[in-house]
Amino acid sequence: MARSGRYKVKFRRRREGKTDYRKRLALLKSGLPRLVVRRTNRHVIVQVMEYAPHGDRVLAYAFSKELRKFGWDYSLKSTPAAYLTGYLAALRAKKAGVERAVLDLGRQASTPGSRLYAALKGAVDAGLDVPHGEEVLPDDSRIRGEHIASWAAALKEENPEFYERQFSDYIRRGVDPTAIPQVFEQVLEQIKKLDGIEPEGGALKVEEEGVS
Repeated sequence: MARSGRYKVKFRRRREGKTDYRKRLALLKSGLPRLVVRRTNRHVIVQVMEYAPHGDRVLAYAFSKELRKFGWDYSLKSTPAAYLTGYLAALRAKKAGVERAVLDLGRQASTPGSRLYAALKGAVDAGLDVPHGEEVLPDDSRIRGEHIASWAAALKEENPEFYERQFSDYIRRGVDPTAIPQVFEQVLEQIKKLDGIEPEGGALKVEEEGVS
């Protein structure tokens, strides 16, 4: 352990690799709420948060697990699921009076076209003004899950045995992976009709990683 009088112990969340305080400060200086996008091994979580002296305040949020009640029976961590979650969170944010925000990806890898940016695209398409470059957004075909549907269709034709192994969970539940683009459109329409539906339960404040 360092014994120098000049040594300063870092904040706990910095020591744990959860918060980049320099990045957080830069985002807070914008004076805008933060569009916080986080992914886990199974889900995508999107929150709109604003700074408060005693802890950030959640203004709106959406959790990909909520997509089940809109008829989404596919993966809850996929690119289409991330887009739909971002769209739903933005509708709720607008209902709460938020028009602009800055993107907060925390310490996650910033990869153009990734699920994180799919959530951003969903929020932007829902009407939330978030500064970004168009080159980081996934294209519409990936947003709709056409790449998954095309691969599933080809696999089913060329290698039925591998298809059944790869999509065993969908097959067991009677879900057709080649129908993802059509179901995506149906779910998106259901979300648009609800226009800012309140989430069930209390707000989720995600702190496991990032600049929250």
